Amino acid sequence: MIQQQTYLNVADNSGARKLMCLRVLGTGNCTYGGIGDQIIAVVKDAIPNMPIKKSDVVRAVIVRTRQSLRRESGMTIRFDDNAAVIVNNDGNPKGTRVFGPVARELRDKNYTKIVSLAPEVL
Repeated sequence: MIQQQTYLNVADNSGARKLMCLRVLGTGNCTYGGIGDQIIAVVKDAIPNMPIKKSDVVRAVIVRTRQSLRRESGMTIRFDDNAAVIVNNDGNPKGTRVFGPVARELRDKNYTKIVSLAPEVL
């Protein structure tokens, strides 16, 4: 569960390292976001000489959460960190690589480009 003021790691090579969630995008008054939800975030830490700088406001998709996720089969899945991938307005990732595993639920929410770039899909 990601909410306002939550810090997330960045799971791509766009140049940012840490994000802080400003708003969870969705219908109505969304207070929490899960895997596959889009957020508006601010870059808190960035790699020097990259296109994305510190204090840039970006759009991102949550790919991993520490909160366990229950699947239809009854299995639960939980990751070691909260992570997101920075995307543009169309939902395509800005980076060319995705680091670490991502959840299978991203495929159901039409983020197939992120799923194809990921080294492992759980």
